[in-house]
Amino acid sequence: MGFRKKNKAIAAKTSEQLDAMQAAGEIVGKALQAVREAAEPGVSTLDLDRIAEDMIRGAGAVPAFKGYQGFPGSICSSVNEMIVHGIPSADVVLKSGDLVSVDCGAILDGWVGDSAWTFGVGEISAEAQKLNEATEWVLMEGLKAMVPGNRLTDVSWALEKATNDAEEKFGVDLFIVDGFGGHGIGRSMHEDPYLANEGKPGRGPLIQEGSVLAIEPMLTLGTEYSKVLEDEWSVVTEDGSLASHWEHTVAATAGGPRILTPRY
Repeated sequence: MGFRKKNKAIAAKTSEQLDAMQAAGEIVGKALQAVREAAEPGVSTLDLDRIAEDMIRGAGAVPAFKGYQGFPGSICSSVNEMIVHGIPSADVVLKSGDLVSVDCGAILDGWVGDSAWTFGVGEISAEAQKLNEATEWVLMEGLKAMVPGNRLTDVSWALEKATNDAEEKFGVDLFIVDGFGGHGIGRSMHEDPYLANEGKPGRGPLIQEGSVLAIEPMLTLGTEYSKVLEDEWSVVTEDGSLASHWEHTVAATAGGPRILTPRY
């Protein structure tokens, strides 16, 4: 309840701390690129997990996800109707037409980077392509609200408005996954506050110069409702429709939003 009070603000990082967070974020970006390059028909999601872990450790960092609340992987690998938190497995073998969401985190010198993107394997359907392009666009539009002086739910509203606009722009019906969203981030992967992917503007803690949020829209083609599988991690759409998930760690600066997880 405290974060609803007007006098609260999202904790600020110094410019040096933001640089340290970006160093971690750049490792995440490289790991994601390596995973995407390797994601071909016949490759398992466990193969992708090993590639990401090798890349992260090779850069002198530690996978943020591995062991987090008992999670066994270095990435979350979520295929097709799976939205988030998919456990990498030798039994999940990619095939042409799959839509794969990969979420990845790294810890470097005590600072965390967290980012996700979704990509197709081989040739994907036109609807899958529209969903994925729309979700990326929603992220990039939504993070524009990450500026000093705004409030937390100004970002939520920007994401919601962008989702509505994306339906017309990309010619696709989109559904915002209920109950999932972004979060504060810094020395811990999940810090206050929780960031909803929709909501009325002008509420919640103040965004100040140096505030950092992990912003992560999750959209589907059929429903806002989800369910958790028996492994107690994997979240899938209730109706089996395709899902897409994009995320960047973003800082509010005097010069505008700064993406701390770039993919060079």
